[in-house]
Parts: sequence; structure tokens; C-alpha cells
Amino acid sequence: MSDDRTLTNPAGLHDPTPFGYSHAASAPGELVFIAGQYASDETGQVVPGDFAAQVERSVANLRIALAGVGLDLEHVVRLGSYIVDHDLEKLEVLGKELHGAWADRLPAQTLVGVAALALPGMLFEIDAVAVRP
Repeated sequence: MSDDRTLTNPAGLHDPTPFGYSHAASAPGELVFIAGQYASDETGQVVPGDFAAQVERSVANLRIALAGVGLDLEHVVRLGSYIVDHDLEKLEVLGKELHGAWADRLPAQTLVGVAALALPGMLFEIDAVAVRP
């Protein structure tokens, strides 16, 4: 598939790419919504690990969810990220992981700091909107 997403970072707004996102993303096609993915194993149990390990596993699970509907990371136009006890160190970890996954084609993203997530031990969760060409 050719990458026909349009990513926009308009003049007058800060450069968001160091933080792992673009201000706006659009693409023609059918929208596909991917539920929140977290550092879970095949049974839904939270996999032990620090924040960085949970972010890495969550993105790996996002890839699996996308593959299940015939898509990949290149089809993602929007992310929602949820971080327990958010701080700048965690933002840096997330930014590195997202750059590793998307390089310079970063989707739009909203990050929300939260007190807790659905299951004990969860430190991070990510959901996505993708576009089927």
C-alpha cells in the first residue's frame, strides 16, 4: 500500500514531532477503530515490566490488532495514549517508541495522564484510529 496519509504541522503551532505526534492526519478510506491495547499476554493478564517494557508490548499488541483486520501501523492516523502518573521522563520513553514505530510519519495523538487504568499493574494503554484504503 502506498502511504496516502496527509500529515500536517501548520506554521503557528509548535513542532510536535519530538513528542511523537503530528497535529493533524487525514486519509481517504474506511475508518477502523482499535480498542485500547496494553502490555497483556494472550490471556489478558498484564505482563510484568517497567513503563518502557509496557509501552513496547502495548505497541506490539497494537500491531497484532491491526494485522487482525488486514492493516499495519502505516494505516494509523490517530492515537490515544494513557499514562499512569504521567511525567516528562515517561513522555520521552513514549516518544522514542513512537518514533521507532512510525519514524517521521507520526500520526495525530492525544496523551492523557491518568491515576489508574482498568487492571492493576497497567501503566500504559494506547488506542488507534486507522484508515482502510
